[in-house]
Amino acid sequence: MSAGSDIILDRMMTLHPKVMDLVLDRVWRLLDALGNPQDNLPPVIHVAGTNGKGSTQAMIRAGLEGAGKRVHAYTSPHLARFHERIRLGGELISEEALTALLDECYTANKGEPITYFEITTCAAILAFSRAPADFTLLEVGLGGRLDATNVVANPALTLITPVSLDHTQFLGDTIEAIAGEKAGIIKRGVPCVVGPQDDRAEPVIEAQAARLGAPLIAQGQHWHVWEEAGRLVFQDEAGLLDLPLPALPGAHQIDNAGAAIAALRALGFGENAAEAAMRNVTWPARMQRLRSGPLVDLAGGAELWLDGGHNAAAGEALAKYLAGLTDKPLHLICGMLNTKDVRGYMRPLSGLVGSLTAVSIPGEAATLPADETAQAARDVGIPAFEAGNVSEALTRIVTETPHARVLICGSLYLAGQILRENG
Repeated sequence: MSAGSDIILDRMMTLHPKVMDLVLDRVWRLLDALGNPQDNLPPVIHVAGTNGKGSTQAMIRAGLEGAGKRVHAYTSPHLARFHERIRLGGELISEEALTALLDECYTANKGEPITYFEITTCAAILAFSRAPADFTLLEVGLGGRLDATNVVANPALTLITPVSLDHTQFLGDTIEAIAGEKAGIIKRGVPCVVGPQDDRAEPVIEAQAARLGAPLIAQGQHWHVWEEAGRLVFQDEAGLLDLPLPALPGAHQIDNAGAAIAALRALGFGENAAEAAMRNVTWPARMQRLRSGPLVDLAGGAELWLDGGHNAAAGEALAKYLAGLTDKPLHLICGMLNTKDVRGYMRPLSGLVGSLTAVSIPGEAATLPADETAQAARDVGIPAFEAGNVSEALTRIVTETPHARVLICGSLYLAGQILRENG
């Protein structure tokens, strides 16, 4: 009998000394041992970028499912449970199926070195190859060129969301270098939808597409999107769409919505799919209002929100959204990883928030200690405190400001802890 998925996942963590090691050799070796399932997937839409990958993919999925299609989807990292990463034909993978799949991949790997992300990505691809569906959505884990998802020779479509500085220790320390890694998902002759880009990223993506004869469908050139009178307006060569705003809040979601609609149009879907993409999308920890659970009870009369954005671009997007919410005093509870540009994330938020209470992320080896997070906040002009955990931080805030708006933010890993804690 197979061990439970958690036990096998723990075992997989020990197969390689590094969390990240960007080469594809180990992935190709294991896929070959599994019978090359990457060659037998339903049509693939491959999504890379620094910010907005998950939200954009979630909108594409909502649109395809709204058009009656069965969709596989792979995302990372998970928030509360690993099963969130693998969605088979619209449903999260079952514990029984996941356990059997992980066991099979672990056995096929024969104890060879392979990272956790690589072996679990192979498991997802194997699952997708065995279940009927109309489309497969693959979200890049890190970068693109050497990411474990970059093993499909002929996807139906690729998509690159905005590129900014993140994971510089793995991808390079310039926008140009990072854009080159993201553009590594572009395939010969395969259309590529491109969201809004920094002036330094755009020519890199365009050059790679030109080299491979891949038609670009780029924002500002081939399609435009904007908000007007509380509606979303999308325009491309085929005409104008007047749609509801996306169900995910924030001005940055307008651009993500545009990329999702451009992708749906490129795949041959019309207005009904685009409308479903806007109305039906759900994506946790993206300015998510928490409405029930123990933490909400603890908050009393205060509003409680959760966001997992964690780099400078995410901080700017968050600040734009929060600037429109001025009816209640705003306080942050923040936990971050030590690999992030903490001050870059916090700087746009300075002046918008009454205080930041820093916490360490429980059980996370790469957490930035609470005292360092608090100091980073003070460095950019945000009054900061420290707390032993989120409950302690929340209690202090609502004792002093009972009707505050409290945002828990700074890391998807912290967001996952909150979603588990809050039930």
